[in-house]
Amino acid sequence: MKRQVLLFVWSYFVGSVLGQVTYSIPEEMSKGSLVGNIAQDLGLDLKRLKSGRARIHSGDNAEYLELDKERGLLLVKERIDRETLCGETTLCALHLQMILENPMELFRITIEITDINDGAPRFASGSKRFEISESAIVGSKFVLEKAIDADIGTNGLQSYSLSPTNNFQLKLESQSDGHKKVEMILQKALDREQQEKLSLLLTAFDGGQPRRSGTMQIIVHVLDVNDNAPMFSQTLYKATIRENAPKGTRVITVSASDKDSGSNGEIAFVISQNTLISELFQINSATGDIILTGDVDYEKSKVLQIDIEAVDNGGLSDSSKILIDVIDVNDNSPQMKILSKSDSISEDSAENTVVTMLSVSDPDSGSNGGVKCHTNNDIPFKIENTINGFYSLLTEVDLDRESASEYNITVTCSDEGVPSLSSSVTLTLHISDVNDNAPVFERSSYEAYVVENNTPGLSVLTLKASDADWNQNARLSYILEESSVNGVPVSSYVSVNAESGVIHAVRSFDYEQLKEFHFRVRAQDGGSPPLSSNVSVHILIQDQNDNGPQVLYPVQTGGSLLAEMVPRSADVGYLVTKVVAVDVDSGQNAWLSYKVHKATDRALFEVGLHNGEIRTVRQVTDKDAVKQRLTVVVEDNGRPSRSATVIVNVAVANSFPQVLSEFTDLSMHDKEYNDQLTFYLVLALAVVSFLFITCLLLIISVKVYRWRQSRVLYHSNLPVIPYCPPRYSDTLGTGTLPHLYNYEVCRTTDSRKSDCKLDKAACHNMLVMDPSFTGTMQKMQNEKNILDEPDSPLEVGHLWLN
Repeated sequence: MKRQVLLFVWSYFVGSVLGQVTYSIPEEMSKGSLVGNIAQDLGLDLKRLKSGRARIHSGDNAEYLELDKERGLLLVKERIDRETLCGETTLCALHLQMILENPMELFRITIEITDINDGAPRFASGSKRFEISESAIVGSKFVLEKAIDADIGTNGLQSYSLSPTNNFQLKLESQSDGHKKVEMILQKALDREQQEKLSLLLTAFDGGQPRRSGTMQIIVHVLDVNDNAPMFSQTLYKATIRENAPKGTRVITVSASDKDSGSNGEIAFVISQNTLISELFQINSATGDIILTGDVDYEKSKVLQIDIEAVDNGGLSDSSKILIDVIDVNDNSPQMKILSKSDSISEDSAENTVVTMLSVSDPDSGSNGGVKCHTNNDIPFKIENTINGFYSLLTEVDLDRESASEYNITVTCSDEGVPSLSSSVTLTLHISDVNDNAPVFERSSYEAYVVENNTPGLSVLTLKASDADWNQNARLSYILEESSVNGVPVSSYVSVNAESGVIHAVRSFDYEQLKEFHFRVRAQDGGSPPLSSNVSVHILIQDQNDNGPQVLYPVQTGGSLLAEMVPRSADVGYLVTKVVAVDVDSGQNAWLSYKVHKATDRALFEVGLHNGEIRTVRQVTDKDAVKQRLTVVVEDNGRPSRSATVIVNVAVANSFPQVLSEFTDLSMHDKEYNDQLTFYLVLALAVVSFLFITCLLLIISVKVYRWRQSRVLYHSNLPVIPYCPPRYSDTLGTGTLPHLYNYEVCRTTDSRKSDCKLDKAACHNMLVMDPSFTGTMQKMQNEKNILDEPDSPLEVGHLWLN
């Protein structure tokens, strides 16, 4: 493979060096083929290719090539077809750019594509028909269709051959455009009577290796008497047309003459076979007018060539050529390509920092292709033309992200045509943040109230701070500063969520132990170095009604009885005693009120609502019982309220011995009652144990009996039938066992297992017990009116035997 390398260096391109390299490769190279060592040819280090994120910008060309940054090689990415890429253009090349960043650099790469002989000559049609008069004179010319070969140079069309050559010989005539005019010359007069139809073969050859060819069959019908061929008035016609001219526009009119008369002198004009031209133009066969039928584009073809023929009725013809110059019209807007751009830039970047590089081109010619670019107003950026066709977008003043975090930059490029056409592209540029702002709390200090007995983990307060910076520089963390409360680290009281700023209670607070405390929280951003600020937090504990009243007097004892004595001569309002209670809560939670809940005689005593004093309501009489009992409820004013109950025993008597004998009898009766209760409990336990042992023996006996019966039946030849003893299947309580225990036993004669079902007891036994076991049942019967009270010192126990 032939390779040429050219390297040019300019000294100015946005503070970098711009180079150019040229390679020459043949078309149809396989994918991955080596084009050249771009790093070596440009004098670049492989590390520079990687750090600069080197990439190939192909512009308007398809991406035929790729860059191997690891080895610094330029490789073929897609198959290159020179004919598709450049058509008949002799010099075919790809123009690429290689972009490097940090700093930005641009290198131009030109790839020349050389032709290979990959296409054979071909004719537009497989056959050509001629009608030639037998009077045609020797030397008469017949224009043949030219073959088409997409290759160029020696690989293109080189020669023709005609066979057989009995009557005709081939003549090739070079034309000004480099093509050859193919004519068939009559060298021997035709004789229709000897041969009415001739069949010839025209072969076109190229000059490639190996040599390729294409053929077309020529059929000649011999006619009579037409001995003059048409003649064009000019061998070359010239015309002009504006691109984008409307369809139907007449371009030029051609003319030809024939010395023959009559039908032999009638001429028809035709356009030689050419796919592209036949789509753009048509010719009026009678008048010779060339009419535009397609769209003409100056950027695709600046000059159009039409091959025409004039044919008479005798088959004689002449050929000519029309050259049409296409006049450019400003119908293309500037084409803008972003070569490299930065999505973000730091707010502390220096002036004239390059953020984007663009290439701008206009395919129009002359002033229609001249381009000027500018940016939108009120932005701190400017655009400069670095070299022809390349522009750089730079910063113009200092940036501040807090004032504007991003810019939408519109770059507009206009050509110099009339009217002017323009294109624009909008670039979004983010301003990256620098940590130049400290966090700021919403308040100068915070205060929160927490009700005592809170659940640990309760959210107490949310701190909120803000940072004018962005992203990591504005990402705040909340930190509890070390301090102590009553000698204990504050972290054992509260914690702060580092992300949300929510303050949680670590423990349950007790108002009676701690009423308030202070601490400080610091907000710190994620910048480098980080910035921070702090704020003071004041937590106040609120009281809750979590303590019930405590009765200090009268003292409630477990064994002895304490009674207040009231003489029977006491008047109305006599102060019997005073209930004294306290509540460790505060506020209304500690306001106490006193009420009589139960009393032996509610009409005899009353208690003061706020002072707890128990006084007589009426005059004490001889009919009043000696033993009086009052249940007083002490209730606080909390929500919900809490209460305590105290029992006050009052003896209505004139002397102390009378009171002592009454309460002593009560103690003796209680002892007899407790002895009786102990006896009943022992008796019940013995009965239950006896019944359990009896049932267990009975079950074992039944199992042994059934097992023996099953063994006898198992060894016999008798059929096995189910068997269920009726005396052991009683779910209604009618069996032989007591109702307290029912067992259901059922099995078949061949079973190996027994089933046992225990029903729930049909009745319950209830025993009345005193915890001290010193009372008697008789005493309980005598004092029934006292035992019925819920606050009686006797307790009732229930024992269910199942």
